[in-house]
Amino acid sequence: MSPEQFYPIYLKSQKVTIDSRKVSENDVFFAFSGDNFDAATVALKAVEDGALAVIVENQKFEDHDKNIFYVDSTLEFLQDLAVFHRSQLSIPIIGLTGSNGKTTSKELIHAVLSQKYNVQYTQGNLNNHIGVPLTVLSIKSEHQMAVIEMGANHQKEIEFLCQIAKPNIGYITNFGKAHLEGFGGFEGVIKGKSELYDYIKENNQTVLVNENDPIQIEKTAECNLKITFGKPDSDYYFTPFNEEHFVGLKYQNTHLLTKLTGDYNFTNVCAAASLGLHFGVDIKEIKTALEDYTPTNMRSQIVKKDWKTLVLDTYNANPSSMTASLHNFKTFEGSKTIIIGDMLELGEESEKEHQAILNLAEELGFDEIFTVGNQFKKINNFSLSFLSTQDLIEYLKNNKIMSDNILLKGSRGIALEKSIDFL
Repeated sequence: MSPEQFYPIYLKSQKVTIDSRKVSENDVFFAFSGDNFDAATVALKAVEDGALAVIVENQKFEDHDKNIFYVDSTLEFLQDLAVFHRSQLSIPIIGLTGSNGKTTSKELIHAVLSQKYNVQYTQGNLNNHIGVPLTVLSIKSEHQMAVIEMGANHQKEIEFLCQIAKPNIGYITNFGKAHLEGFGGFEGVIKGKSELYDYIKENNQTVLVNENDPIQIEKTAECNLKITFGKPDSDYYFTPFNEEHFVGLKYQNTHLLTKLTGDYNFTNVCAAASLGLHFGVDIKEIKTALEDYTPTNMRSQIVKKDWKTLVLDTYNANPSSMTASLHNFKTFEGSKTIIIGDMLELGEESEKEHQAILNLAEELGFDEIFTVGNQFKKINNFSLSFLSTQDLIEYLKNNKIMSDNILLKGSRGIALEKSIDFL
């Protein structure tokens, strides 16, 4: 069974899924296997649940009468099918990556472009070697464009994902100190993320460039087709303003105020507005989209609780995003407490980077500093320090934080959001 042979069946499907619990009528189910589980064992159940077809990598489950097909590798077949489907699409696809702000940028771009077009986009955080092909395969005939987020923590991953998504427009949000262990340091981050630029150059596609970022300017110098923002002589120029810690943007005679906090989100908003203007979305519709967008994914999310203001930024953390969050939180009026969790995947740089963040937190003079995680625990001799979020919760059960403002910032693995109910 080749992707080309299977393609007519795929075209009749409702959706593609790898989760047997989510199989419904006319779905294609890819049965992935793990060390302790062979998903092919639920192939017949998937058919009973209405699956149009099932792909398995265990030959004993193959049954063509029931549209259960055997392939050598479920993952490779998924990827190859996505590549073939992409070759049939003529719509523009925007691919984006970066150290910080990928998901927020993706959602903002989708919100803006959806004012005029039917846009498919990466759901949640499905941005890896499985998520990208699933996103490509979710693009249907009614879609007029797509926005695909690409994540990576090693060299060559973005290069591989570009071969699946084949973006017509590429955007890198920024280059920061994220996944230093996998990339081999900050220079490795730049090289790995810039694989998107390499694809754009080699295929003579278009790149979106923030001209306030010298790395972006340098790495896109050889790109022929550009959409630029950030400088007065860029294609699109925006000026910032803030109101009650929310990010605002001015473009010509239009002022818009988002529900996002943090100056670092300004470029995310500018990128979305630039692409909207490039694709002919009216500035009034862009204003509507950006003002209506409400973060709900623990990324720069502001929550009011009793008299307190909580800033939730617990989906991810690295030295770059942590530094930006602390500086932004310092501007809040009233008393301020920070709860910061370990930054993961920093490798040999971990102790140095955690110490730098702790030093910064102390220099900024917050009323209280709480740290959570083993890395901070090793070096934190002055502030309240906990090995886990559960330990923090046990403390909070008997000790109430009285500050007007509380920041929660940490890597996904620390799960600081579990403490919200106890604040």
